[in-house]
Amino acid sequence: MRSDVPLVMVPQRSEPDAGTPTKGTTMPHINGPRFGIATAQQQVCYGDVLRVWREADTIPEIEHAWLFDHLLPIGGDPNGPILEGWTLLSALAAQTERLRLGLLVTSNRFRPPAMLAKIAATVDIVSDGRLGFGIGVGSRPNPPAAWREYPAHGLPFHDFTHAVGSLAEACTVIRRLWTEDEPFDIDGTYVQLTGAFCNPKPVQRPRPPIMIGGRTTATLRVVAEHADLWNIPGADLDECIQRSALLDRLCAEIGRDPASITRSIHLRVSYDDADTTRDAITKAIDTGFQHIIFGLPAPYPENVARWITSELINDST
Repeated sequence: MRSDVPLVMVPQRSEPDAGTPTKGTTMPHINGPRFGIATAQQQVCYGDVLRVWREADTIPEIEHAWLFDHLLPIGGDPNGPILEGWTLLSALAAQTERLRLGLLVTSNRFRPPAMLAKIAATVDIVSDGRLGFGIGVGSRPNPPAAWREYPAHGLPFHDFTHAVGSLAEACTVIRRLWTEDEPFDIDGTYVQLTGAFCNPKPVQRPRPPIMIGGRTTATLRVVAEHADLWNIPGADLDECIQRSALLDRLCAEIGRDPASITRSIHLRVSYDDADTTRDAITKAIDTGFQHIIFGLPAPYPENVARWITSELINDST
């Protein structure tokens, strides 16, 4: 493996290591690709994630950082450690200064939308306007390990039709809570609220950007209506390209400019095979994906953010 930056595997640590924030806008205007990292906080401790995010926060080429949203591990030891996403995100927001940040993506099944709007507004305030609000339908049968989360936490697991319909309603409710100046009632199919109100509002005006993750046609219809960014896992780039073309058509059906939705892709990194990742980056960018998120496997090597910058970002721009 070629490397300009030493990449040294380090053991997990139980204790954490001892800029002016950049406020975003609702609609990200991207000129050229923007790169970020994702650290799925399973089988790691707080100090491991904090070390990587603090390092990334000092590197301008890395513009955003993400966690995932699961309550039990979906990889490795099924009874291993996993940190709750929004709580951890707020802590990392307080420990960083520049990175935009979010969950890739939060499960709409886990938290009622009004509560989720309040949580997200709080993180946007803690970060001084750096939240990217990622949301999706929630766990599907793949991976099967994700199903354990629901009975283990007393959460219902509704069918897919219910999940997609409730996601669309949640996006409407959350947007209204972030922007409306008076309490309101909602009597929806999936969401019923009386006197709903969010105060204080997020720092970003008129609201944080909304990124919806998913690939099914039903979910992409929600993306076309509500999203500023759309994210898809990049394991099958040909499928990603096909799904992006479908999103274009769904936007056209409702009279929305497809170019108003930034295309985001998650690419899993191999520390031992940077060439494969570089090839995936080139193909993704060439086919319209301008928001690139590198999934970092744990354990995280020392200097991993600098290695990402040297080996992947600088060689792709």
